[in-house]
Amino acid sequence: MHRFALLFTLLITPPLFADTLTIPLGDQGADIDSRNLPQLGQSKRSVLERFGLADEEHKPVGQPPITRWDYREFSVYFEYDHVINSVRQHWPRHLDTVKEQQ
Repeated sequence: MHRFALLFTLLITPPLFADTLTIPLGDQGADIDSRNLPQLGQSKRSVLERFGLADEEHKPVGQPPITRWDYREFSVYFEYDHVINSVRQHWPRHLDTVKEQQ
């Protein structure tokens, strides 16, 4: 009987502690419009001409070689000399308030 009660308690309790994170559609990608990021197929040269030197360039990894250039607000991934993906950096909005509390 005690085992059944313990099992029942363990199965019922976790959903009571679940949180739902809701991000309004307009707040999901503030500041940088993804259309302004380097696009699939662009060459390293065209990215360099448009955005300038990256803050950090990582060495190629794997085969085919994948290279990452990190800019202040986004990163660009290259396969050989062409863009395969561009992603924005995530900067939590609450980061400043967390630092102030410490």
